[in-house]
Amino acid sequence: MSSRLIGVGVGPGDPELVTVKGVNALRAAEVVVVPVMDTGERGRAEATVLHYVPEEKVVRVVFALNERTDRARREAAWDAAGERVAELLRARGSVAFATIGDPNVYSTFTYLAQTVAELVPGTVVETVPGITAMQDLAARSGAVLTEGTEPLTLVPVTAGAAVLKDALNGPGTVVAYKFGRQAAEVAEALRESGRIEGAVWGSALGLPEESIRPAAELDGAALPYLSTLIAPAPRDGGRGGKL
Repeated sequence: MSSRLIGVGVGPGDPELVTVKGVNALRAAEVVVVPVMDTGERGRAEATVLHYVPEEKVVRVVFALNERTDRARREAAWDAAGERVAELLRARGSVAFATIGDPNVYSTFTYLAQTVAELVPGTVVETVPGITAMQDLAARSGAVLTEGTEPLTLVPVTAGAAVLKDALNGPGTVVAYKFGRQAAEVAEALRESGRIEGAVWGSALGLPEESIRPAAELDGAALPYLSTLIAPAPRDGGRGGKL
């Protein structure tokens, strides 16, 4: 029987936002792997998973989640993580990997799946979609992501503020991820593009330390790494104006 690796999106933090299919996948797997930067920590994915599966079923695997500059160290961590998951697959046959958000949107699962497919040929790789931070922030803040023919652009600010500025000069809604350390540049880009009014940012969505504020209140201070920004498209055509 083929080994089965399934990436399960567990949402941005609120355990009530895990889908029924996601919960079923977590419970059906022999082992649930959660990514951590250090084996002594409990990450957001693990905290969510523990609402649905017993702790003894969860295995922490270390990833270089915050490594951006040392490619060799990052790839060595991917290799080590892949080897660990491959061991679990050989021993148990069915492994779920829990990732915050969605496993196909800026997720560590992508790299893990590629590594494991080489180490355990024939492994069946599947994903279960998860609620993304932009969807959760839109719901909690009342921001509308898209209307009519508007495009939607998702930008990781780790790619640089210039990428965000280009997107903000376009016609549609812009969502920015991972911009906490570059909050000052993000605020500047919003003001330069005339898009700061109506924009909103949030962090720790669905958790006790949740913070959701108008982007106009950004003062340049560093924000949590997993911060999300929504800058809605300019809308002045009234109801249905973008159809």
